Amino acid sequence: MNPTRRTVLIAGATAALLPSLPAQAAPKAAALQPYASYWYPDSLPSGTPGPGITWRGLKSWRPADDPDLAFNASSVPLAPRFTPHPANTTARAGQARIQSLVSFGPTASNPSQGSATADHYALTHWAYIDELVFWGGSSGEGLILAPNAPIVDAAHRHGVPVLGNVFLPPVAYGGQLRWTRDLVQKDAAGRYPLAERLVAVAAAYGFDGWFVNAETGGGDAALGADMLGFLRELKSLARAQGQRVTWYDSMTVNGTVSWQGALDAQNEAFFQAADDMFVDFRWTASSLSSSGRRAEQLGRSRYELWAGVDVEANGWNSSVRWDAIVPTDKAHVTSVGLYRPEWTRNHLPADGRAPGDFHAADDRFWTGRSLDPSAPDGTDSWRAPSVSVADRSTVTSVPFASVFNTGHGLRWYEAGEVTSDAPWNHLGLQDRLPSRRWVVHTEGRRPAVNFDFADAWCGGSSVLVDGELDEPVVVDVYATRLPLGVDTVVELTHRVDAGRVNVELGVATAEPSTPGATPPYTFFPVDSVHTWQTSTVRLTGLGATVRALGVRLTATDGPVSWRLGGIAVRNEPVTPAAPSGLRITAATDGDLRLAWNASPGAVRHYTLHRVLPDGTRRFLGGTCQHAYFVAGLRPEQGETAARLELRAVGELYTASAPVTVTHPW
Repeated sequence: MNPTRRTVLIAGATAALLPSLPAQAAPKAAALQPYASYWYPDSLPSGTPGPGITWRGLKSWRPADDPDLAFNASSVPLAPRFTPHPANTTARAGQARIQSLVSFGPTASNPSQGSATADHYALTHWAYIDELVFWGGSSGEGLILAPNAPIVDAAHRHGVPVLGNVFLPPVAYGGQLRWTRDLVQKDAAGRYPLAERLVAVAAAYGFDGWFVNAETGGGDAALGADMLGFLRELKSLARAQGQRVTWYDSMTVNGTVSWQGALDAQNEAFFQAADDMFVDFRWTASSLSSSGRRAEQLGRSRYELWAGVDVEANGWNSSVRWDAIVPTDKAHVTSVGLYRPEWTRNHLPADGRAPGDFHAADDRFWTGRSLDPSAPDGTDSWRAPSVSVADRSTVTSVPFASVFNTGHGLRWYEAGEVTSDAPWNHLGLQDRLPSRRWVVHTEGRRPAVNFDFADAWCGGSSVLVDGELDEPVVVDVYATRLPLGVDTVVELTHRVDAGRVNVELGVATAEPSTPGATPPYTFFPVDSVHTWQTSTVRLTGLGATVRALGVRLTATDGPVSWRLGGIAVRNEPVTPAAPSGLRITAATDGDLRLAWNASPGAVRHYTLHRVLPDGTRRFLGGTCQHAYFVAGLRPEQGETAARLELRAVGELYTASAPVTVTHPW
């Protein structure tokens, strides 16, 4: 990659975050609103921060002194996942993996727990991702970013580790070599205190390690040696905590910044000191081939190298030499590092950018032009991840349930009723979603299958199947490894919006015969009406393990619009215990910070409602944490105090009894 292109790339990576650009205005409740955390290593810039920006050094951070820790700490453990029979003949397991570098928002003023808009990069194709990097940082705001809790919770639910970002920017973008020296400073005992601090942050916040990107030029061999020592200590400390470290191909062993586009003598020591390395975009087919061989000569996997693929500007229109990374006729050469795939949202017109438009683009990016991972379009120049990489699933235990909530929406629904008409986003509320979207088996016309936001059973979205259905249609919904018991049932919540259709639940206890084939379903008829209903199917005598769940639709009058609102697999109904100790910990007019004690036992998330004077409940928000921020409450007519109710929600979406607190006006 030529130097001019590199400059464009760096500008694209950081321009929205640079101090020379207007900073976001500080929100009204700046003292109460919690944000994702960011730091400098130690010393701060000269001058004063812009509006909405807080300067702080990581060296002085202590968890006990962090007022926003309760809002930012993930609570969902990293789920184990398995690889089902591939969805097509080209997708492979055990070869190339995918790392995704994503900027979910600005460095400063990035809310900890979602916000009041549906316009958000609500990533759902976790099944193809092995590592997510919370990308960002700028010289005018902060260089070390901890991912906020909703992203980590959603990723962990799908088995994906999340890394925070350490970004030491080029001098041209405000980088100062003193910040690099701050990061790798030693104490009197020769240890690296910032390495310990980074590991402590990841442990306290509940994410999985760090992506280290040292791009500030001007260093020397001594600084290179210090960086190598720092990285080795960081990896040692991280490994003891179950964390990971990824190195970006930038600084070389002599302390200068010289992007290699390969694994070679200039960066091999850093690769050896880390778990894996992002290979800069300058790679060639030859350099990737030699890099893979070099990794194996070191006793490492070639798939611990992420070949950078820049999609920030052009998305699926990017020109990529795919055969140099994931050839179709031989073993994959390295893994893939996708740089800024949130293009699928950002390229859409900002005015009126709707969730459905985003998901249509995101499905195109991850699945390809065919929109069916079982039938890739061989003429598509964009080699979508589903073409090369086998999908994974975390649906391995009972009870399991999903209401197909993508983590954002135009309204909030409960039992098919709107309980808030405000748009929202909060990825921590996202379900474990189908891993292969959408595989459709039919001898006739293929219907459109997508997430729809016009109606839902619970949350903000449902699955809509829409089309002529001139032949029976089977839609694969989940790849699973669910153990069957004598009392196991499946509950399907669904509705017909248009036409008439016979609906059957498909349950498979074996893998399909070949990649892309229909699983060997046993079909169970369920009722089909024009109102939301939940049909219950008992799985007696099927076998030991459910390996796939699907639906078969046969139209009797079309065209058909059929909506899937929820699915649950359980042995017996389970209702979580209520939380306790709900309290307001800070208040400024109608802006409140709340905290509570966790419910005993398993809880999926918590929901907060306001009880209005007429007795109706209005949804205010939900979170997986034990603290929540509410903004902008105002008195209702005749109301002397706002009454708030908190409930624990279990895996089956059953809710506990409420606990209540009031806020006097």
